[in-house]
Amino acid sequence: MRLNEVSYSEAQPVDGYGEGFFRIGGEILKGAALTSVKGTGPWGGYEDQAALLALAGEADVLFIGTGAEIAHIPATLRTALEDAGIGVEVMNSPAACRTYNVLLSEGRRIALAVLPV
Repeated sequence: MRLNEVSYSEAQPVDGYGEGFFRIGGEILKGAALTSVKGTGPWGGYEDQAALLALAGEADVLFIGTGAEIAHIPATLRTALEDAGIGVEVMNSPAACRTYNVLLSEGRRIALAVLPV
């Protein structure tokens, strides 16, 4: 089997996660996190719509990780994101991190907002 080293564009991959934290691009963030080509930082959760809406024009799809279990996001949040032209994919946080990394390695215009497990 041939192995190739994965290189990422401007955005940073999720290196790992655990109870209450994420390691993104080598930096450990406690609590919820948001990462995109604009950078990586804490996220205020579902109420922090402004940070997610700021992704309009730079991310085609936003992966939202809902913690250890998959859950619905507030309908108002989904509507606001879709009205801004951002596709939304909701899954548990481990799946969101894996999917984000795969699509990031393909050079896709994506972002990730995750709640801790």
